[in-house]
Amino acid sequence: MDLHSELILEEYRAALPEFEKMRAEVLHVLKDTLDRSGLIVTSIEARIKTEQSLSGKLALKGAKYNTLSDITDILGARVVTFYTDDVDRIAAMAEQMFDIDWKNSVDKRMLHQLDSFGYNSLHYICRLEGHIYPFELQLRTTLQHAWASINHDIGYKTGVEIPREYLRRINRLSGLLELADDEFSRIRTEITDYRRRVQQLVQNGKLDDVLLDGDTFTSYLQSRPFDRLNRRIAAINQAEIQEAPLIRYLRVFKMFNCNTLGDVDRIVKKYEDDAYRLARHQLGNTDLDIISSAVGVQNICTVYVLVNGGGKLGLVTLFDTLNGHNSQNEAIAEMTYEQARKVIVDN
Repeated sequence: MDLHSELILEEYRAALPEFEKMRAEVLHVLKDTLDRSGLIVTSIEARIKTEQSLSGKLALKGAKYNTLSDITDILGARVVTFYTDDVDRIAAMAEQMFDIDWKNSVDKRMLHQLDSFGYNSLHYICRLEGHIYPFELQLRTTLQHAWASINHDIGYKTGVEIPREYLRRINRLSGLLELADDEFSRIRTEITDYRRRVQQLVQNGKLDDVLLDGDTFTSYLQSRPFDRLNRRIAAINQAEIQEAPLIRYLRVFKMFNCNTLGDVDRIVKKYEDDAYRLARHQLGNTDLDIISSAVGVQNICTVYVLVNGGGKLGLVTLFDTLNGHNSQNEAIAEMTYEQARKVIVDN
């Protein structure tokens, strides 16, 4: 190694504490900004180039660098995202977080090379306020990151000639992964649009136009359809209502052959009064002062089963669906049936 490269190495050794400080600051800024944005990423990492790696770089092309600050990747940070469009969102954040050296930054996604999928990262050369040395920030998707790692492992793009048969297969896989990357982002966008349409239909009361599934039932629950019944039940004992997750009742309404939110809503409205009478019978002689927000929907489902001839066996099936099959469900069903018999069965 020549004297010029040795001097750069000496500067590197002296600057290591500065790079360690920069590394901590970069990670903190990235994690804090992404946490506040609510955007979920696969990983955030940063590394300092080792002296061995820097020595190899200087041995190959040390003459092109005047000082250590001309080497832009001594500190390298990387954010790996799930979706391609999130790369652009994080890039916009990075432009606010750091001072970007646009001349030396490169968006490799724009190169459109046949075999470049795994190298399609967005590379920003950045500076932190108060620090003289630049650092490199790479933004890429999970599939791009995996592809780059695999290519590095098998020696692709390392200067070793690969037989044409293998090169063709690698490039075919590259195209498939790039298509998958784009399709995942497109699907997410379409699902987001679908959820917005569902929410609008629910808000407008057009429930018969909304097929029943996990997303749509969640939107329906956000309209708080059981609140009125729960408040009526709570008033029996002046009880406090404790929130409980209700998404598991989707399986029950599916079991009742509900195909749309309209089907669910009709059951809710039809059996609400009977569900209240059942709760009044259950709670009237107790001093219970806390009830679950699931009591209303559970009583509606109980009434539905009994009115439609399900009997004790139907209640066992109901509780198996809600709680998983276990021996206690038969005892719960027996007790519920006895509580409901005078109020519902003989009503």
